Amino acid sequence: MRFPEEFLDELKSRVRLSDVVGKKVQLKKRGKDWVGLSPFSSEKTPSFYVHDDRGFYKCFSTQKSGDAITFLMETERLTFAESVEKLARDYGLELPKQSAAEQQQYKRRTTLIEWVEKACAFFEDQLRRPGGAAAREYLERRGFGPEAWKRHRIGFSPDGWRALSDHLTSQGASLEELIEAGLLVQPEDGADGKARAPWDRFRNRVIFPITDTGNRVIAFGARTLEPDGKPKYLNSSDSPLFHKGKTLYRYMAAREEMAKIKEGPLSQGLLVTEGYVDAIALAEAGIGTAVAPLGTALTEEQLELLWRAGPEPILCFDGDAAGIRAAWRACDRALPMLEPGKTLYFVLLPDGMDPDDVVRVRGAAAMRDMLAGARPLVDLLWNRELEAEPLDTPERRAGFEARLMSAAGQIKHEGVKKAYQQELRDRLYWHARERRSPPGKPGEAPARTTGMTGKRGVSPGPTGLAGLRLVVRALESPQIMEQGREVLFRAVFDDPDVSAIRDASFYVYDNTEMLDRHRVAAHLRSLGRKRAIELLETFPVGQPMDPRSNEGRELLDAMGRFPVARTLVAEVQATKRADEEGVELMSAAHQARIMQKVIERRNSSRSVVDEAITSPADDGAQNLRNAIGGMGAAMESKRSEDRS
Repeated sequence: MRFPEEFLDELKSRVRLSDVVGKKVQLKKRGKDWVGLSPFSSEKTPSFYVHDDRGFYKCFSTQKSGDAITFLMETERLTFAESVEKLARDYGLELPKQSAAEQQQYKRRTTLIEWVEKACAFFEDQLRRPGGAAAREYLERRGFGPEAWKRHRIGFSPDGWRALSDHLTSQGASLEELIEAGLLVQPEDGADGKARAPWDRFRNRVIFPITDTGNRVIAFGARTLEPDGKPKYLNSSDSPLFHKGKTLYRYMAAREEMAKIKEGPLSQGLLVTEGYVDAIALAEAGIGTAVAPLGTALTEEQLELLWRAGPEPILCFDGDAAGIRAAWRACDRALPMLEPGKTLYFVLLPDGMDPDDVVRVRGAAAMRDMLAGARPLVDLLWNRELEAEPLDTPERRAGFEARLMSAAGQIKHEGVKKAYQQELRDRLYWHARERRSPPGKPGEAPARTTGMTGKRGVSPGPTGLAGLRLVVRALESPQIMEQGREVLFRAVFDDPDVSAIRDASFYVYDNTEMLDRHRVAAHLRSLGRKRAIELLETFPVGQPMDPRSNEGRELLDAMGRFPVARTLVAEVQATKRADEEGVELMSAAHQARIMQKVIERRNSSRSVVDEAITSPADDGAQNLRNAIGGMGAAMESKRSEDRS
């Protein structure tokens, strides 16, 4: 008997897998999962895991896995239909009635799947033949060797109009079946009214098989090998087997890999990339939970597939403008669907890189670090609206608040909506406090960590948040860094790791050819500043700013308003008086702070002080030189006293 997919989904949603398995296996709770001895082998150490939230079990001693239906088939030797009927009876679900038309439809679908599978085998074989040399070269250039081809069933479609068509029709396929399966294209009739013969949909392309939730090949994605070939990526057309808006590339393979992960962010949801190659590259680098949509923005159906696998999928986008827009679209699409246990996290990669670039250039460990720092949806929403326009007038600030509240209002779940509204109001309050803080009184507001930043990120206090934004946006825009150098150098941050990022940025800017996050993080790593690295790598990626643009002027203005080191001048003067009068006016802590500032400035190869000394003299520069000279004399005098 053929069961509609809707019926099977309803049945699986009613069944709690641990109840079914628990009748045959003694299970013990371990975190959010259940563990017991394998029912398929004799073992003394439990290796059989049941994941209720995913409706999925995995036996690591035999490598068997599946759902409640599969479990009954394996343990009770039932057929698929018998297992479904047993579960339906146990859970009070009425079996659907199948008409003659439905039986015919099932038979037709089975036939189409068989031809698509044969097409996949044909493409795999063609990749290894002489005609597949260019495809093999492309794959090896991307880091994928023969073992990867086999694992992902990658193939090649020859550069001919009817190579696949001739191969399958010789085995008994009809042209109508191949057209219906999305393998052939039926052209329009010619100008003379005569019907034109169909041709192969894929020609001279690398082929990536697309599977359904039963791991059966139902369609293909294809990448052109021609330098100017259009479109670059091409999918099978929608068919009775395949709807691109309801399918994710590598979905079941990623779910199986996710079942092996017991902790960390990758255990909470699948990883979404922008394309097939990115998903394969991550899988080959040991991050096997990656999936990809099929050339379109994420749909509601694809989001539901993601949440069926785990509550907190991570969306990983390129850090360029297109990637940021894709993240925003996903944010807007997901907002109405948010519920407890259904949210999204985001990673925007630096320097316009994609996941394939990251694992090849920086390695899998760097990619894992970025994923561990994924930011919650609320952060993406806040930063998008914060950076939409300068907040330099009451009207614009009111517009900022209105946009945030409008976005939160899209959430249908009342509890989540209220939580978002409260979180955003809290952020608005602290943001307004920061803007009103008088210069020279940093940290006036008590330190606070925002409520929904999530367990994956590291959040500094309110002044730290603003300071971190200033520093990161400056290092992303070298022209901003140059123009705002002095005020940024003199800024005082509540969070010492934000200061460390600022100082590392100056070091990289002054001593290397290029300033970017990767080089700043590398310098911080050499200094052992682990938390500073986390702050830097988890802060959302932005676009370089022109200091003449509205955004650039707003950033420079924000730097100018930020609390500065007024106490530094007082400390310099106090030190000078102590040196001249022989009176010790500084406490030990006071001396330590001054020494730290001196060391930091000496370590910088082109500090503001250095610039002041080497630039044409004016009164301010001369006063600064005199003050620093006096401070140096005071410190030398103090060290002499300490030695005596």
